[in-house]
Amino acid sequence: MRGEYKTPGGKLVGVEAVVNGAGKPVSCTIDGDFFVLGDDDAAKAMLSDLAVALVSGSPLADVFRRYPSVKLVGVDDVAISTAYQRALRTEKNGSSDETGRSIRANVGVGDVLDKLTSNNDVSHQLHQKRWKSLHPLVVHDILRSPAEQMVTDEEWARQVAAGVRPATLRFWRWSEPAVVVGRFQSIEREVDAKVAQREGFEVVRRTTGGGAMFIEPGKVITYSLYAPKSFTASLSLEDSFRLCDQWVIDALQNLGIPAFFSGTNDISCEQGKIGGAAQRLFSSKGGGPGALLHHVTLAYDIDAEKMGRILNTSPEKMRDKSVKSAVKRVAPIKRQTGMKFEALSSYLETYAKLSYN
Repeated sequence: MRGEYKTPGGKLVGVEAVVNGAGKPVSCTIDGDFFVLGDDDAAKAMLSDLAVALVSGSPLADVFRRYPSVKLVGVDDVAISTAYQRALRTEKNGSSDETGRSIRANVGVGDVLDKLTSNNDVSHQLHQKRWKSLHPLVVHDILRSPAEQMVTDEEWARQVAAGVRPATLRFWRWSEPAVVVGRFQSIEREVDAKVAQREGFEVVRRTTGGGAMFIEPGKVITYSLYAPKSFTASLSLEDSFRLCDQWVIDALQNLGIPAFFSGTNDISCEQGKIGGAAQRLFSSKGGGPGALLHHVTLAYDIDAEKMGRILNTSPEKMRDKSVKSAVKRVAPIKRQTGMKFEALSSYLETYAKLSYN
């Protein structure tokens, strides 16, 4: 049995509950396009303990308190509890308001999590100072398969974390179509596997949170920034996204595309979403500096009909959007500029180099 809840302005969380013959829950799992910050083992343990707490009826806040170094971003205890209640088709822990959000009862209060309260962009001076100081090596990478891309992304991040690779901005080159699913998403829920296979799309899972990406070579521009953890030290998650991507906002605006940041991790314009970003921190190894992995996929063009056949978009996810489908939310760059794909790719790589000079 499954229930979902989309936090307004935040992320989707889903709960899959298993019940016995008497209808009593015996186990559950949690998935979604949210982000989790913190140590890998601790993050996995916290999600597992949250699932156990749901089934046992224990306060989720108690679980969060046991993992002070792990933070959920985009969802909170009430969102998780609401998804679980919907999975069971009951409201045992409280009544619901008109939006379907459960009123707090036995669940813990959401303020145990650090909320992203900053709505201000990183100051221009801070951006200039940190970005120019980072001075990443820009790499126009070779063609790689979707599976190899996932391995390379994590390997390069861990190399920076260990201090054996300098800060690097890598522009990906995709060898074949793919669906890239977020770290905490359910592949079965997000992708029609049979259609994906028939259409020649490889389904892979990336190392960061967030939602599914629809990839066709020559129709998306993907880049990864691998930087020491100190690059975004003391910044909120929202501001760290802005620091990493201000250069591409400037580049698009320079082309006459009125791009801006939206939500926690999206790059948008008035017509819709241009791209999305995701991040993950890697611990230091052997005295290394630790690393931030930040990657972005920008839509240059899109086969909306094909994407609609392959991706399963939850109606709950679109509930707080002004449009009724994920396809209509996307505003590819090709619609807004006459530049060819290769010319645009070359322009962005050049702009990235010039942005810290």
